[in-house]
Amino acid sequence: MIRAYLLTTGTDGHSHVQTGHVAEGVLTDGVTIRFQETAPHTHYNWHTAPTTQYVLCLTGTLHFKTFTGEEFVLKPGEVLIAMDTTGSGHTWQMLGDEPWKRAYVPFDPQKTINFTPDEQ
Repeated sequence: MIRAYLLTTGTDGHSHVQTGHVAEGVLTDGVTIRFQETAPHTHYNWHTAPTTQYVLCLTGTLHFKTFTGEEFVLKPGEVLIAMDTTGSGHTWQMLGDEPWKRAYVPFDPQKTINFTPDEQ
């Protein structure tokens, strides 16, 4: 299974995270793809996702945190599903000495997303 983290905005106006996975072999509609690289030791203060998007982590390890204190570490080969386009948002800090190379794949939030939450 491919580990995934789903960031959404709750009714309280804050970002919240669910851990789970994306299913292999499932075709998922995407709009475009964009690649980006960020130098090691970078951080990004409070922000919301610019659009609903899959963020495919190719290299680099990041520590994410929400305003309410929820945290997770995104590692290479994992997927962030960013849907917190409103509210208090999240922040991230890079860990280690590798750059963060990733691909962004925006999607239509009205369509079914490829995410299965972990059993609680």
